[in-house]
This record gives sequence, structure tokens and C-alpha cells, in this order.
Amino acid sequence: MKKSITVSLLAAIAVEVKAQDQATIKINSQAAVVQSQEIIINSNPDLVWEILTGVEDWPSWNEKVTKTSIKEELQVGSVFSWKSGGVNVHSKLHSYKDQQIMGWTGHTIGAKAVHNWHLIPTKNGTKVIVEESMDGWLVELLKKSMNKKLEADMIFWLSRLKSECESQAKEIQVNI
Repeated sequence: MKKSITVSLLAAIAVEVKAQDQATIKINSQAAVVQSQEIIINSNPDLVWEILTGVEDWPSWNEKVTKTSIKEELQVGSVFSWKSGGVNVHSKLHSYKDQQIMGWTGHTIGAKAVHNWHLIPTKNGTKVIVEESMDGWLVELLKKSMNKKLEADMIFWLSRLKSECESQAKEIQVNI
């Protein structure tokens, strides 16, 4: 009995470690809707990561996000919901590596998505890459307009993230 409990406990620990260390789920490059955008933010990766992973604060710097709900600390397997453009999205983190990557899968009516954020330190700040693929019956029907909308939304998210990070970085410098 003691041996089987120990084996079960070790297996559970191994599964948890594997989940925390798993590779990023890649976007589906063959999906009906696929976009990738990037930006350089003149702020250190610590601050960019803090703002990006502060899901509950997204509405304070991105007016397109009107509501968020998360009931647990972010980690692989965490679930959160958010509302953007009148659409409720339910997401589950598949990747979470401090100051490097945050990725989730999400779904809403007629659509499912894979979404990844990558942070890469640069000499003067942080390069942020965002990528997403979307599939589903609704996406298939509206793929041309949804590709344009996703591109515009990504550019908007990146510009708002840049603005918030650089504004906070300036505040930190003034207060030093």
C-alpha cells in the first residue's frame, strides 16, 4: 500500500513538472485565420511581463477589453475569461514561462484559437511577438474579414501594451 501511494505521488509530481515545462502549443499555420505581429517596447522584460500577465488589469490599459475574470494564479492549466468587442472568450493557459512566453487556447461561439505571446530581451528593451490562429465554422465563413480584424486587434494590443509599459517605465525613472 505504501509503495503504491509513493509511486502515485511521484507520478503526479512528474505530470505537474512536465505540464509546467511543456513546449508551447504552436499556432496552426493552416488555419482559416492566422496572424503574427511584433513590436519593440522601450522597457525591461520584467515590467512588460508584469503588465501582460496582469489579466485582471487588462481593461485599465486596453479599452477593447471590457471585462476579465481569473480566480487563480497564472500557471499552465489556469483558466480565465474575458470580454473584448462584445465577445466573451474562455481561455486556458498552455504555456507560461516567466518573462518569456504566455500562451493559451481559447474558444467562443463558432471559433477556437491558439494564442501566444513571446518576450525577447533586446539591448534597449523588449521585443514582443504575438501570434494567433483561429478555426471553427464561424471563422471559416468570415475568414477574410476576421483576418483583417485580428491583424488590427493585434496591432492595437501591441500599441496599447507599448504605451502602458513605456508610461510606467517613465514613472519609475522619475520616482528613482
